[in-house]
Amino acid sequence: MRKFLPYVSIFAFSLAVRSGADDLPAKLNFDRYKAMLDHSPFAVATAVVAPAATPNFAKDLYVANAAKSADGDMVTIASMTDKDFKKYLTTKTPSDGYAISSIEWSDKVGETKVTISKDGQYATLTFNQSELSKPVPLRAGAVPAPAPFQQPPSGFRAPNMATPTPHVRGVIQRNPTVPQQPTPNSSAEE
Repeated sequence: MRKFLPYVSIFAFSLAVRSGADDLPAKLNFDRYKAMLDHSPFAVATAVVAPAATPNFAKDLYVANAAKSADGDMVTIASMTDKDFKKYLTTKTPSDGYAISSIEWSDKVGETKVTISKDGQYATLTFNQSELSKPVPLRAGAVPAPAPFQQPPSGFRAPNMATPTPHVRGVIQRNPTVPQQPTPNSSAEE
């Protein structure tokens, strides 16, 4: 009987495995976990992307000149990024789709505001303050204006004032040669 015991245990094990395989449920589809993955509190949050805004047509534009005239007000607009871009606008006629909507005149230099429109969009432009602070370039033959007086820095001496001469120390020799003096004993012996 001992000879058959290992065979019986193998046979019993195979019957148990075969009968247990029939009792196992079918493999579940992974789609059943999709809802849990989509609404998981542990998932990495994704940023909400805003719809692409239309670029502002006047983001680099500024008022270069503005003038009042009997024929209508005139404005020159320029671009900070494109030095070749200049539009000459009047209140009567638009130019290349650009039109003047309104002008807020100011008595102060650089304070005038111009509202322009293009393709249904509006923008209010002002003078470029960095351009206003630049010096006016000289024309050929023009005499430059004298520079405004500025206070000299502290410790500055005017050129017409006498300055004391500094003390200059003489040169110190590295190996000085000392003149030898005749000894009184040697001259008496002769």
